[in-house]
Amino acid sequence: MKIAAIQMCSGLDPEANLAALEPLLAEAAAAGARYALTPEVTLIFPENRDQLKSVAAPFEGHPQLARVGDLARQHGMHVHIGSLPIPLEDGRFANRSVLFGPDGAQAATYDKIHLFDADIAGLNAYRESATYKAGERAVTAALGDFTLGFSICYDMRFPRLYNSLANAGATLMAVPAAFTVPTGQAHWHVLLRARAIETGSYVIAAAQGGHHANGRATYGHSLIIDPWGKVIAELDHDRPGVVVAEIDPQAVTEARGRVPALANARDFAAPDLQG
Repeated sequence: MKIAAIQMCSGLDPEANLAALEPLLAEAAAAGARYALTPEVTLIFPENRDQLKSVAAPFEGHPQLARVGDLARQHGMHVHIGSLPIPLEDGRFANRSVLFGPDGAQAATYDKIHLFDADIAGLNAYRESATYKAGERAVTAALGDFTLGFSICYDMRFPRLYNSLANAGATLMAVPAAFTVPTGQAHWHVLLRARAIETGSYVIAAAQGGHHANGRATYGHSLIIDPWGKVIAELDHDRPGVVVAEIDPQAVTEARGRVPALANARDFAAPDLQG
């Protein structure tokens, strides 16, 4: 099966972002992709919470998502919107990933579990949880001969999620992201390759790239990694584009047979705290 990672430079206007996505999906379909993943915050890359409140649409009847469903049906392919903000009753948002089937219907959704809350030396504290509510469940979905495991951006730093997905049958891990340039240069490839190696799974990572209307700069470098940890396709830049690779479920079987880490894993007691 051929799969595609779509790289974007999303801005503040959902309709403009959707217009930018349409030709990229057409390019992926023309290349033979049966599944296409878009980046985190595909349809709106907000500057702040107030801006989110002014443009984020409810999940039911969401106008841009309805159009994405039409595009999935038009191309006869799975289209996976990496994420978009969905308003919740408590005033926060879900960072939600949405998978459409080739029939245009929604096949699965996932809300980002891990949120970036940090006090960084020399910078103001960053509290993603002030704007977003964390998801509470891992999600998989059938995708032809593969089982897709869902994650979003910061999730990639938490191996236990991917171990759980793999043990639930996932053989292809989706990682839509909007990585900053410094963390992308330092950690992007090594983290994604590690997630592929430790689970014996394919990893597809669709990234935001370039300078955005909200003032941020993102790393790009969307890529596809095989179950042995080899990068088999990459956009080696931060501009919009499409990268396609063919994947084979037999490669997952072979990688997990050669290094049976999932089968060999054991529960263990945590160390005692030293007083």
